[in-house]
Amino acid sequence: MRKSTAALGSSLFFAAAPGVVAGVVPWLLTDWRSGAAGDPDGWMATPIRAAGGLLLAVSAAVLVHAFARFVREGVGTPAPVAPTGRLVVGGLYRYVRNPMYLAVVGAVAGQALLLWRPVVLGAYAAGLAALFAWFVRWYEQPALRRQFGAEYEAYCAAVPAWRPRTRPYREP
Repeated sequence: MRKSTAALGSSLFFAAAPGVVAGVVPWLLTDWRSGAAGDPDGWMATPIRAAGGLLLAVSAAVLVHAFARFVREGVGTPAPVAPTGRLVVGGLYRYVRNPMYLAVVGAVAGQALLLWRPVVLGAYAAGLAALFAWFVRWYEQPALRRQFGAEYEAYCAAVPAWRPRTRPYREP
């Protein structure tokens, strides 16, 4: 796959997957309006909302970075229908195997805090985290093992799936 094709495919997948999951669905759930009942007030409102905005911004940056790694390093897309030709282990992938999934959940959690919508955080973000863990365990990991074999096994042994390591992974 050419990098230009990978970039186009990744852009389309970005809009279709995280764009819908972390953008359209939260909008449908909240209309991007602050929660009325139980809305934090006083001195707690500003730090909670600021933390939510920061989490949302960092999560968006992580998503863009991860998608760009798939184009530059993997010369493919995150979409299962147009996978990378190389295993992506650079950038944030040196610290954690699933930065995209963590970023999507982070973006949803950030919106929940920013808008003070605990149901979005409790139900939707937690449900997404469980769904992503299931998908990674039962589909993505077996597919990557088939595609990349020993290279993926070595990467899995060195880099945690969900909790970032403190030092970057170095390819053998």
